[in-house]
Amino acid sequence: MNQIMRPLVLLRILAILLGIGAVAMLIPLTFAVITGERNMVFALGVPALLVIAAALPALLSFRKNHPSFRSRDGFLLVFLAWILMSLLGAMPFYLSGYGFSFTDAFLESVCGFTSSGATTITDVEALPGSLLLWRSMSYWIGGMGIVLLTVALMPLLGVGSFQLVKAEASGPDKERITPRIADMAKVLWVSYCVLTAALAILFRLGGMEWLDAICHSFTIMASGGVSTKNAGLSWYNSSFIDVVAIVFMLLAGLNFNFYYRLLRGKFKDIVTNTEGRAYLLIFTVAAAAVTVTLVPVYGSVGSALRYGAFQTASFLSTTGSVIADYTLWPPVTQGILFCLMFVGGCSASTAGGIKVIRHVVLWKQTANELRRIIYPQGVFSIQLNKKVGRKDVVYGVAGFVFLYAVIVVFSALIGALSGMDILSAFSTAGAVIGNMGTGFGVIGPGRDFSQFPDYLKWFYAFIMIAGRLELWTVLVLFTPEYWRR
Repeated sequence: MNQIMRPLVLLRILAILLGIGAVAMLIPLTFAVITGERNMVFALGVPALLVIAAALPALLSFRKNHPSFRSRDGFLLVFLAWILMSLLGAMPFYLSGYGFSFTDAFLESVCGFTSSGATTITDVEALPGSLLLWRSMSYWIGGMGIVLLTVALMPLLGVGSFQLVKAEASGPDKERITPRIADMAKVLWVSYCVLTAALAILFRLGGMEWLDAICHSFTIMASGGVSTKNAGLSWYNSSFIDVVAIVFMLLAGLNFNFYYRLLRGKFKDIVTNTEGRAYLLIFTVAAAAVTVTLVPVYGSVGSALRYGAFQTASFLSTTGSVIADYTLWPPVTQGILFCLMFVGGCSASTAGGIKVIRHVVLWKQTANELRRIIYPQGVFSIQLNKKVGRKDVVYGVAGFVFLYAVIVVFSALIGALSGMDILSAFSTAGAVIGNMGTGFGVIGPGRDFSQFPDYLKWFYAFIMIAGRLELWTVLVLFTPEYWRR
């Protein structure tokens, strides 16, 4: 592509991506108009209308002529899209008049789009409904993916669409479930919308007001976990709401390709899926272990199961919702939850973390290495979904997990430099890179990120975006080879 035209094409695509976010902002803007929240009409309306005005010419020109771009440009496009979308999402917080500094507004927006569940807000109940709605919507949009939403609504990017989706999607091996990437995006988003609507209705039946039900359904399905109440879901003290949340946290942590196969009647593919079975097995074993350790705390199996299963599902799916102060639980219970922070959900889900499939691959490869010691001349391979796995997947997983560990350690050291104790530093590092938001120590239940200095908030915002884009997409931009012609 012509070196002069290439930046113009990238700018046009970025304008279209931002335009989707600005159009979404019209929903809370309408709510603000209806409810008479004048400050929020300005805070939401100005950035939304300005960006829409800038995106329309780009959209019209793209309809006439939408040239392709290099696959390597996808990494830069996706990273810039997430940065710019976070800046756009920060504007309603910053302009709202509720005391958000620009740093806090940006971090709040990044936490939303990366569905990290962290927050700088100390009193969420003091915020207007339209701002809470926008906050929850940012989680919901980012949970499935900004690029994937754009491709589903406006399949204008041609052959470049799959490169962009691959750069944004999670998991070691990106899979196309339909021949056309736009059709795949629509399938995933329709599944996402149906599950979200079902969850909102169930929350409403459980006693929530409609706004609360919608906001909670957005964040739970995005594996975000923030609430419209200071006390979170524990404010409702409802077994029904807790059980519903457990089920949908687990559903959000499953590979969304499952739902497509379910609709197509491909039950065998679901039953034989290695990652899905491992994910449910991890939850079952961990929830059972946590429940057993909590029986002496709560005095009954029922209460221990309710709180134990909820926090297990929350940590495993990286949702970060809290209904009990787990830092008061036995040390072994806290240890189990701490380990789950570094497991995560399935690939192609809204969950963060390392992802179950990578743990499965490394576990199987470890078993093969032990066999190789006994049988030096043997030839061993891993099997995934009852098929022989590729060696390059094993290499990629090993590289990713090593890089993940290095960044956790580095981030923990940065946190320790600010004065954190070592448990808090490692817990916070694992939470931000795994897009979880809550953890132990200074980010335990009832704590937020407002306590951190600004430089640490900017650093954590970058790590959240890198973690959401699975590290490679962001870190490749810092290699000299990427910028060579």
